[in-house]
Amino acid sequence: MARKRNETAQSEVSAGSTPAPPSAWRRAPLGGLAPLSSPFSSLGGGMSMRTLGPGSVSSFLKVVLDVFYAALWAALGALVIGGVAILIFQPLTTGVANIDIEGVSPSTVSDLTDKPQALAGLIFIVAAYIGVLIVILNRLRRVFETLIVGDPFRPQNVARLRVVGFALIALEVLGYIVHRVTDMFVRDRAHGVSLSVNLTGWFAILVVFVLAEVFREGARLRQDADLTI
Repeated sequence: MARKRNETAQSEVSAGSTPAPPSAWRRAPLGGLAPLSSPFSSLGGGMSMRTLGPGSVSSFLKVVLDVFYAALWAALGALVIGGVAILIFQPLTTGVANIDIEGVSPSTVSDLTDKPQALAGLIFIVAAYIGVLIVILNRLRRVFETLIVGDPFRPQNVARLRVVGFALIALEVLGYIVHRVTDMFVRDRAHGVSLSVNLTGWFAILVVFVLAEVFREGARLRQDADLTI
């Protein structure tokens, strides 16, 4: 009797449509919707990181750059407003010298608040520093846009990376100016002026210019391939 039922079930399966294998069930999207893209993809039974295209690591980094870009614009606006306010309301800054700030000596605060022009100048230098950072992030955002599209070797990216390199040089120079101005107007450090070289920053500048040349060569090879086709 059991054998007869098994033969009947087998005949029904052979007469109807063959069911999809379990692997096909897992691949089928739920409710007809496409699955969400992930920055990781399977390759050879393992996981590999997707660096180009929508939903990749480049797309995630582009979002991070956008957030920092907006935050730097907000900080730049606040610094400019603060510097202008100090220049306009100079008499109101004289009482700030009596404020105790943890980790900062009273003479340091007094030196800066007794010279509102110097304090405003220092604020504007920091604002310029942030402005250069905005230029760097803006160019990097444009580069990552081409990575998301999957077309990084464009001539525009060469110019963008070079701008980033020169902007990094400007950051190093502005950093030296900030330290020098602070040493000049702070009594505790007036007799101990020191100049340190940021080797990591200058190494990063060299790397950026090398990357610009790599992108230039890639753009040239791509142009040659297009002309050949």
